[in-house]
Amino acid sequence: MDWEEKNSEEMEETAEAPETEEELEEGLSPEDEIETAAQREAREKREEEERQAKARKRRLIPPFVMLFAGAVVSITMRILHYDLQTMLIVLLCVLLGFYFVGRILQIMLDRFEQQIQEAHMEEGEVIEKEPSE
Repeated sequence: MDWEEKNSEEMEETAEAPETEEELEEGLSPEDEIETAAQREAREKREEEERQAKARKRRLIPPFVMLFAGAVVSITMRILHYDLQTMLIVLLCVLLGFYFVGRILQIMLDRFEQQIQEAHMEEGEVIEKEPSE
């Protein structure tokens, strides 16, 4: 019984599968494969808007890092009873230092984003060249 069931399943699979390349190509229309110019422009515009939104969010990294570090240092120095002049000098140094740390983090994220975009562009070029060959 098992042998008959397996053979009948194999026969059904071969009957359902298209046998020639023409039958394979008939299922796909050229519109499904090729992106129109309007669709490409809309996609590029949407991607550019997404990149700009990410850049706006990334621009806030240095101030947030700086303010968070300043708050932690201020609270710590207040608890430890630092005098006012020492407290302000230390706070200024910490704020400047952590602003630069946040700026470096922002630059690194921008570079990573740029590398990812370049990699996607290269992949896209390779994919577009394959069907034309």
